[in-house]
Amino acid sequence: MLGVFSSAIVSPPDELVAAGSRTPSPKISADALVKRFVDTNSSAVSVRVGDDSQVAFTHHNESMLLPRSFAVKDEIYCLFEGALDNLGSLRQQYGLAKSANEVILVIEAYKALRDRAPYPPNHVVGHLSGSFAFIVFDKSTSTLFVASDQFGKVPLYWGITADGYVAFADNIDLLKGACGKSLASFPQGCFFSTTIGELRSFENPKNKITAVPAKEEEIWGATFKVEGPAVLAATE
Repeated sequence: MLGVFSSAIVSPPDELVAAGSRTPSPKISADALVKRFVDTNSSAVSVRVGDDSQVAFTHHNESMLLPRSFAVKDEIYCLFEGALDNLGSLRQQYGLAKSANEVILVIEAYKALRDRAPYPPNHVVGHLSGSFAFIVFDKSTSTLFVASDQFGKVPLYWGITADGYVAFADNIDLLKGACGKSLASFPQGCFFSTTIGELRSFENPKNKITAVPAKEEEIWGATFKVEGPAVLAATE
């Protein structure tokens, strides 16, 4: 799965910007990145969402245990990869039909978060149990919401393209040649929301997240880490 978003939607983390500037390396534009994704993945589908974002996905080479899915509802676009262990109870919690899958559930959870503001976003993600990574873009509010499960079982990476778009993908090789050294693994157990404007741990939302600059020989620009002892806070 792939999502690219312009600076009108999201401001990239300073650490990734600095890493890309510190060690210049080949990059390509967001449009070229989406084209590369579509050209190299059979049956890939891409969707342009307004002037400032695109999302794309494919079922090619997906894991049977961690499938990818895509849905749009009420101008909310969602890419989801993985499986939720507590999908049944979450369907009941959000009043969904038994046929609702993970991607629909995440859209409904996001809508509950948006419409019940200031409902803490870590509560929504903290209630998801399983292996997952997802990208939610709300076109109506130009809001981006991205998260990865607490164990990082579904890989997710992010970086900055040549034209300043922030790109998220589950395939590191796709971003390696597109984002140069402004590339990092999205930290497990964390979410990024343009509503709050920063990266946070959903298990420990009060703990600061720091970025450690990578060594020159590493492919990463930085490694993001949650500071302090683990204190489960998702259900407080």
